[in-house]
Amino acid sequence: MFGYVVPENAYLYMKDDTLYKALYCGVCKSIGGTCGQVARFSLTYDIAFLSAIAHNIVNCDVEIKKSRCVVHPIISRPIAKRDKLSDQLADVNVILAYYKLRDDVNDDGKGRLRSVFLKGGYKRAKKRNEKIDEIVSLNYKSLFELEKSGCASVDVACDPFALMLEELSKEVLGKFSTPYTEKLFYNIGKWIYLIDALDDYDKDIKKNDYNVLRLAYGAKSAKELLGANEEELRFLFEVIFRELASALNEIKFYFNRDLVVNIVTRGLPAKTAEIIRRINKNA
Repeated sequence: MFGYVVPENAYLYMKDDTLYKALYCGVCKSIGGTCGQVARFSLTYDIAFLSAIAHNIVNCDVEIKKSRCVVHPIISRPIAKRDKLSDQLADVNVILAYYKLRDDVNDDGKGRLRSVFLKGGYKRAKKRNEKIDEIVSLNYKSLFELEKSGCASVDVACDPFALMLEELSKEVLGKFSTPYTEKLFYNIGKWIYLIDALDDYDKDIKKNDYNVLRLAYGAKSAKELLGANEEELRFLFEVIFRELASALNEIKFYFNRDLVVNIVTRGLPAKTAEIIRRINKNA
């Protein structure tokens, strides 16, 4: 994915900070074991969130032990033990990263070399999880077609990425998937697509790449976009945050839910405010 789904550290309990980092390292270990060492560099913190919520919802206990790894060979650190779920999420991470690189190549030709390095790990992940690859492939195809057509509708442009997250959650959670978990992941996907469009607004204009916010509002810069439409954009994000909170309240957790609540109700709004603040400051 994109690395936007992170906690708000100021409100993160120490126990949850330890869990979050351990889960991140655990998925990294799984990537190395299932897709090869090169593929580990595709890891994002978004997958640590997916690991936290998935383990919790399916009632899969997380075993944490201090150990060393290839990336941190000297000082041991808390690392979640590999399990079936973390190995599956490792494949999700690598498949998503590979298609993101292919999308970058379609946009401006960049990412071609990195996609070549990742291709071996991607093939291994696809072989184990063809359904996950199919979900990502079909939704990225829909997204590419919308972008190629110059879609100017924010809701329509967000839909393929949001549906992709929803469908991936159903595949990972299995029998534990509910309409509320689907709603949660759909809106996380929608938020990721929108916040990425806002964050990359000036870069996309400079490169003449597709950006739905540019087509929807016609602003020549991120400064102009916020100057004329900040209230409306904040409202779009607030609607998503309300949907997320509503879904979260209905989801059954088998153990500690503090980390997930922090990320969904504090981390995402904080990241949104950070990007808006940076645009206003630097403009």
